[in-house]
Amino acid sequence: MAGEAKTDRPNVLVIMSDEHGGMFSSVDDHPLVETPNMERLATQGVTFDNAYCNSPLCVPSRISFMTGKFVSNARGWDNATPLAPDAMTWPYLLRCRGYTASLDGKMHLIGPAPLHGFNRQLSREPHLDDKHFIHRWRIDGLPEAAEPWPEVPASGAGTSWLIEFDDEVEAAALAYIRDQASAEQPFALCVGFLAPHFPLIVPEPYFSMYYPERTDLPDLPPGHLENLPPAARRLRRMFGLGGPYTDDEVMRARAAYYGMITYLDAKIGRILDALEQEGLDGNTLVIHTSDHGEMLGEHGLWRKMNFYEQAARVPLQMRWPGVFPEGVRVPQVVSLVDVVATMLEAGGVSPDSWYLDGDSLLPLIQGDAADWKNEAFAEHLAHGTDRARAMIRSGNWKLCYGHGDPPELELYDLEADPGEFENLAGRPEHRVVEERLIARIREEWPDPDRLTQEIQASQEERSEIRERTADDMVF
Repeated sequence: MAGEAKTDRPNVLVIMSDEHGGMFSSVDDHPLVETPNMERLATQGVTFDNAYCNSPLCVPSRISFMTGKFVSNARGWDNATPLAPDAMTWPYLLRCRGYTASLDGKMHLIGPAPLHGFNRQLSREPHLDDKHFIHRWRIDGLPEAAEPWPEVPASGAGTSWLIEFDDEVEAAALAYIRDQASAEQPFALCVGFLAPHFPLIVPEPYFSMYYPERTDLPDLPPGHLENLPPAARRLRRMFGLGGPYTDDEVMRARAAYYGMITYLDAKIGRILDALEQEGLDGNTLVIHTSDHGEMLGEHGLWRKMNFYEQAARVPLQMRWPGVFPEGVRVPQVVSLVDVVATMLEAGGVSPDSWYLDGDSLLPLIQGDAADWKNEAFAEHLAHGTDRARAMIRSGNWKLCYGHGDPPELELYDLEADPGEFENLAGRPEHRVVEERLIARIREEWPDPDRLTQEIQASQEERSEIRERTADDMVF
């Protein structure tokens, strides 16, 4: 039986997957992927159809999510950048309002202070001791992969360290929820799963439910790969993402990814069941999202590190019984920094009182969309590029900007061209839109040359420190 619905200071439960593109679920009408528990959340709450991460890469996206700031403002450049120990985060702010804040699993905050406001880690951080590659734009240039990316042909049925980790995270989350039934303080719990991140290996029955009968190939119109924009061509070259792969290898990889999403969905269902069993669901704000997406062979790409929809758009569902409407779809554009502002407002923290780059979604959820900004801003400032790149999604338009002289531009009308196959940048009939979106990016990047210098300096300084003090470094 559901617990009593309340409107004051709810518990907050964030379920964050890893590398889950927003279009890969039955909630988004995907013809193959089965996600009954994400549909359950959609039926009981609010689904955002156009939600974006603020960086299509793990650590920068999560630094942005923890701070509620854009990547360049939080200075979370790449996967080897630690979040500053004194950075204000939403767990700190909720604790200041009487919450306990716990992390269960991945948040991928490297460095000497990985909790960053959480009271404790319920399971473990899988990347705590990782030393990610630091790509120095000025020095390393554009390295070329020596061989095709190996994860595609290695995909299939089985288990891996990732599956074992996610099982641990689920067990810890269920135990924690059982312990909260009699707690006096509201809780904020962030459950960080690794699925559906590669390695694309999933236990049965999740692989055979898709392969070989219920899988597919990427949508690649004739001539598209030969006319990719420079940013996509660089990615293919740097990481060997073009293969070559056989059709069967690609279909197996996609089937394994679909299976990992359904595997993840089952875990979400058991967590929701536990909330109901303990009578906590009525006063718990549940948020399901991901840090970024996965290309899955679309546009000839795998992994992320770009602004195509598969990499930049993420699932986002919210449920708060008695406060949020049920079964509502929100078409307006939002991003993860807006989720942070929403959590804080629900927890009694005024978003306007802190330096956030997001806006609370509560007015939008409650039907007041008249003044909503209807945009998302994302940045890629790490490996996978040799220059500062940004994206602005505004209404049905998306502009991708690569800083240079001249800048690299991609302009897509997502209403007319949802597959992003026709780059409209430079066409006279779209000049007004293009100039407006470039101006909006320059509002966030008033001096992109200086930003580039800061990023390059950080890359080179961290690389030098790591080389000289290798035994001491944790980033």
